[in-house]
Amino acid sequence: MSCPDCFSGHVHQGTPRGEVSTLYGLETYISQPTDTPHRGIIIIIPDAFGWEFVNNRILADDYAEKGRYLVYLPDFMKGITRYYLASVMAQIIPFKYHNSFESSWPIVRDFFASVREKEGSDLPLYAAGFCWGGKHVVNLGFGDDVASNGKSLMNAGFTGHPSFLEIPNEIEKINIPVSFALGDKDMVVKPPQTKQIQEVFRKEGKSEMGEVRVYEGAGHGFCVRADLVLSDATKQADEAESQALAWFERHPLA
Repeated sequence: MSCPDCFSGHVHQGTPRGEVSTLYGLETYISQPTDTPHRGIIIIIPDAFGWEFVNNRILADDYAEKGRYLVYLPDFMKGITRYYLASVMAQIIPFKYHNSFESSWPIVRDFFASVREKEGSDLPLYAAGFCWGGKHVVNLGFGDDVASNGKSLMNAGFTGHPSFLEIPNEIEKINIPVSFALGDKDMVVKPPQTKQIQEVFRKEGKSEMGEVRVYEGAGHGFCVRADLVLSDATKQADEAESQALAWFERHPLA
């Protein structure tokens, strides 16, 4: 399924304050809280705009400062992002070819494993994925893969307006808590599919594995690329940010 909405949105104003380094083989934007130790790690799996997009880096800064987390935003796409493509159709086809889930999943999985093994053994490790990144968060939520120290690759995940999900099949496989932020105007995960996700988490034994919050009037991309001219859109993006941090707070290191 193609996702033209993944390639539309609004650029936010601001100057990211983090730094770039090579981490576990990937160029990574790193942000951490000022004047206080971090209490856990968040890894962002971005939307199709990629790790260099200013909105994604500002979000990393917000997670770091407001939540007191060390935040990593790696180049999981190996440089193939929206920036190098001209028109919407020209964007979709090369992006999907170079960044299919089958290609990117091992890269994402191995990065999480390295973080868990090298520095996250005694810290909570979280995933936040948007659009393209959402499917990766859901698959991390299966709990099928563990690090060499026997620990899960994440303690909890959050996804805003995910795409390419197999609903309800992938949702039913979630065994590590995942929180969903979905817009009722999203043309990727539409209201009937949102209801299917909600129904899975209402089943006996699944209620603690997920939550779904629906944002009225919000379309695809609202968590990261909200139109700042519209006050409601800005409010919804802020609320989704708070939703993620509150969810992580509820799931400390076991």
